[in-house]
Amino acid sequence: MSEHGEKERRPAAARMLRKAAGTVATGVAGVLVVRLAEGREPGSLPRKVAVRVTRWGIVGSRRAEAVIERARLAAGDVRAAAYADLGEQAPPPASRGAGGHDHPH
Repeated sequence: MSEHGEKERRPAAARMLRKAAGTVATGVAGVLVVRLAEGREPGSLPRKVAVRVTRWGIVGSRRAEAVIERARLAAGDVRAAAYADLGEQAPPPASRGAGGHDHPH
């Protein structure tokens, strides 16, 4: 593959990693705030902030998971198209890389 194609993929991967890192940081901040607010009453401001930050972390991680899943499916489509161009049928994902498992899942 050319260097140009490789460079085009890097920014998308870097953006995805930055989003994932931001989500993790948000989650960690939420956990820290919750730990600090654990002894407080349920209606206190620190607890409300902890709940909101944690909610943002959950929403962010769900969005990151959706982006990653779309990228995985797109890569599978490209792989299947490449096999089709070769006149072959793409092997199902389970058949490649069994990794030494000798039992069904």
